[in-house]
Amino acid sequence: MQLPQLMKGIETLGMTGDPNGEVHSVRYDSRQCEKYSLFVAISGLKTDGHQFIGDAMTRGARFIIHERDFTPPAGVTAIRVHNSRQVLGRLGRNFFGHPSSSLCLIAVVGTNGKTTITYLLEAILRAAGHSVGVLGTVNYRYGDKSLPAPNTTPESFEMQRILREMADHGVTHCVAEVSSHAIDLRRVDECAFDLGIFTNLTQDHLDYHRTMENYFQAKKRFFSEVLPGGGKNRPRRMIVNGDDPFGQRIIREVGGGCITYGLDNPCDVHPNPFHLSLGGIDAKLHLEDEALDITSPLMGRFNLYNILAAAAAARAIEIPGRAIRNGIAGLTQVPGRLEKVSTAGQPAVFVDYAHTDDALKRVLQNLTLFRTERIITVFGCGGDRDRGKRPLMGKAAVTYSDLTIVTSDNPRMEDPLEIIREIEMGIRAPKFTNIQEPRQIPEQRGYLVLPDRRAAIAAAIGLAGPADIVLIAGKGHEDYQIVGSRKFPFDDRMIAREELRLWQTGREGS
Repeated sequence: MQLPQLMKGIETLGMTGDPNGEVHSVRYDSRQCEKYSLFVAISGLKTDGHQFIGDAMTRGARFIIHERDFTPPAGVTAIRVHNSRQVLGRLGRNFFGHPSSSLCLIAVVGTNGKTTITYLLEAILRAAGHSVGVLGTVNYRYGDKSLPAPNTTPESFEMQRILREMADHGVTHCVAEVSSHAIDLRRVDECAFDLGIFTNLTQDHLDYHRTMENYFQAKKRFFSEVLPGGGKNRPRRMIVNGDDPFGQRIIREVGGGCITYGLDNPCDVHPNPFHLSLGGIDAKLHLEDEALDITSPLMGRFNLYNILAAAAAARAIEIPGRAIRNGIAGLTQVPGRLEKVSTAGQPAVFVDYAHTDDALKRVLQNLTLFRTERIITVFGCGGDRDRGKRPLMGKAAVTYSDLTIVTSDNPRMEDPLEIIREIEMGIRAPKFTNIQEPRQIPEQRGYLVLPDRRAAIAAAIGLAGPADIVLIAGKGHEDYQIVGSRKFPFDDRMIAREELRLWQTGREGS
């Protein structure tokens, strides 16, 4: 692409060198540069791309986007801008021909529920006959293609590239989880969204945002700036949880066309009546002008909220009620989201991604509705992340569990024992040190510390009876554990199934 075409719509502070060269590729990692690359030097959170301009040129880059003083050698064009990170998104949009303009693009924004809502919408849209792409925490996928997801929301240039691939492969609708980091780092500013769904806001990512107000403002920015800036002026483009206090703030502070959903407050989309059980959800959904009887294998009140959000979004883009009903019924499971890994006659063992105190509390509150005996919870907290939620998660776990086993999650560069100590600061319950034999859980509630996650899962299942519920929380769909700077294979679901086989063998042999 010719440089002037690539730079269309980008405000520059100055240019040195040939303004009319041909750019063969755009890179923001100097190691990927090649002949005639344009290298974008970004002042990152951990490293500064300006330090790698020399490496980029050595590898063949002939165009440099930069924010700081830089005098290029002969044959190199340097373009100074105010914000390289923001420019990267526009470069991607120009390079790939503004792909989101030809897609129906839906964003799911909030702390909890994003992944499940994307799966629900994917099922509904497919039931309506559409070709669907999804960008989210589990993976990036469309058609028969699935890509690993290094981030919940791709970097801005990669976002445009993937959307281009989707459009070229006939995708008509794309559903994207949009994280607060992505909004704050302007990864989605150059995307034309049709709808934005707001799920809820609870404490998370304060290692990055520092305060809940900053966290909220990042989410709000999507609805106040990014969504209207895309140019797709749908009359009702916001789908908002009317029961969530921060959702109510978005409604008040942003304004514009909005569809609300909820269970407690008067909302446009609501269920009445509804029934929750271990077998799933049965409800009559009221979608403003239509009532739908729906059945879902998904469990719990929080999943009813997710269903309402997906149904409201589908109605906003004129998906017929039959497809909404069939799509909801057809989604049997979401990876790592209250995913049942046990079979009949075994303890009910669930693996869930809950990694905030609110998410853990909601999952456990729902499981308490279905309990016949005890609830055993295994969880830990990730290292190098928001430390403030650690004692809160400890409190939530022991409040709703008969036995809590505190263990490691992804400790990363932190000491796992120090993370556990911070979790224990929120626990007001007896600490057990000698629970070893099956069924020897004390009458009173309390907790046990087993830093080795595999041992913790084995202990929880070994202690469980056939009528007990075991929740393994925090990592969900992840198939790895990060210890230090290394990533090791580790899948809660696989380990739980192995321990359940041992549990079954032990009972059959007794």
